[in-house]
Formats: sequence, structure tokens, C-alpha cells
Amino acid sequence: MIEEKFAADEEKKSLVERFRQELVIGGYSARTTKMYCLYTEEFLSKINKKIFEIKREDIIGFLAWKKETRLVGNATLSLIHSALKFFFEKLFKNKIMDEISSPKRAKTLPAVLTKAEVKALIKASKKKSKRLIIELLYSSGLRVSEATKLKIENLNLKERTARVVGGKGNKDRTVILSKTWIKKFKKCLAKRKLKSPYVFAKKNGSPISTDSIERLVKKTAKKAGIEKKVTPHTLRHSHATHLLEAGENIRTIQELLGHSSLSTTQIYTHVSAETLKKVKSPLDKL
Repeated sequence: MIEEKFAADEEKKSLVERFRQELVIGGYSARTTKMYCLYTEEFLSKINKKIFEIKREDIIGFLAWKKETRLVGNATLSLIHSALKFFFEKLFKNKIMDEISSPKRAKTLPAVLTKAEVKALIKASKKKSKRLIIELLYSSGLRVSEATKLKIENLNLKERTARVVGGKGNKDRTVILSKTWIKKFKKCLAKRKLKSPYVFAKKNGSPISTDSIERLVKKTAKKAGIEKKVTPHTLRHSHATHLLEAGENIRTIQELLGHSSLSTTQIYTHVSAETLKKVKSPLDKL
């Protein structure tokens, strides 16, 4: 019995590793690869069946279990659906997931900081190296994964731009750099003893992790007294919204953010508080 369980566990590990390799070859980000593998491994452990024995009701049961017992939202369920779809189709040419609808994601507006809150966040970050991270996320609108992989060789300080290599969808793009940020970064770079190709690196020279940046932003926001839920992506949202409020063309913002569709960028037209404040009530025009 123990030998059978050991064999089953080894087979599961082998499948997950094959799946991981497919995701790597497919150009998926390290974060997406990690989450897809975690959910797929959890599914295989929960169902505990041979692949050819798995039926539609097994998958439905697992998704329902995640929703009711683990209290996950539709966004997470949609991610699990995508993971299992890729797993079955790539490894086994099995279209079983086509029979299961992907959960609808709730249409929520992104959280955005006011300019005063951004200033408070930056001020609350006392250490220069950590402040540089927060300032870059806001000033350039980078995704957290893009910030961790950003290399010094990809910075054009003279032109005040940076080249994002292998962003979401494995796309390259150019983003803007702040004059203020460049000035501070040059000073830090001149004093830096650490030898690393990365803009933000650990003591061993490897890139800083996304988790480290997420913890930094969360901790700094709390220190600044900001009650909103603040994540690195909140700074990206704030970057786009403040550009829009300043009158920047929405298609330019689309290019800077690396959105493949303009409809994704257009959500910021609904969250621009400053724009809404300029609208006069029809009652005041009577």
C-alpha cells in the first residue's frame, strides 16, 4: 500500500514537472508558472485518480470545493480553470476543459492613490534603495515582475527611457524614466559595491523577488497611514490614472503600459477622480 502511494506521488511529481517545462517553453512568466503548477498539483492530489479516469464532474467538484471550502474568488477560479485547461490540452491533447465554463470575473475598478497619498508613501520609505523601488513602480508604471527583472543595461538614462524585455505576453516595450528617479539612481549606483546586472538585487547579486517588493509596498503604505489596500499594481494603476488626468493620450498610455488591447487601458477613464471633479452638475447650469 505504501509502495503504491509512493509510486502515485512520484507520477504526480513527474506530471507537474512536465507541465512546468511546457509553461517555461511557452514563455509564461515565473509567477504564472508557479501558480499554474501549484493549482494543478493541488487538483491531482485532491482528485487522486489516473489522468484517463478524470471526468468532467471531478473538475467541477474540485472548483466547487475551492469556492465553498477555500473561499476563493472568481478571479482565482478563472486562473485555476486556465491552468487545468493548459495542463490537459498540452500534455494529453484532452479538450475536457472546453466542457466547463470559465468563472466570470467581477468587474471591479482598480484602486488608485491620490497624488498626496503617493507623496506620503514615498516619504514613509526612509531607506534610499527601497524608496527607489517605490518611485520606479509609480513613475514608470512597471509590473512588479518587470521591475525585478530590469537590468542596468536596459536603462537609457540620457534618453530617460528603459527597455522592458520579455514583459507580459513575452513582449518588449519602452517605458519612461523620471528625471528625479534618474538623479537618485545615479547617486546610489556610484556608491554601490554589489556587482549585479540587475537594477534591484539581493546581496548575492540575484534579482530581488516579487514577494519582497509586495511586502515592502504593503508595509510602507501602512507606515504612511494609507487605509486603502496598496500593492505594486496599485502604483501602476495610479501611474496610468495620473497620466490620463494630466491630459496624456490614452493610446500613448496603452503603449507605455504594454496593454495589447485599448479596452484594457480604457478602464482608467472610469477611475480618474480629478476628471470627475471638473464635471459640473446640470442643476448648477439651470
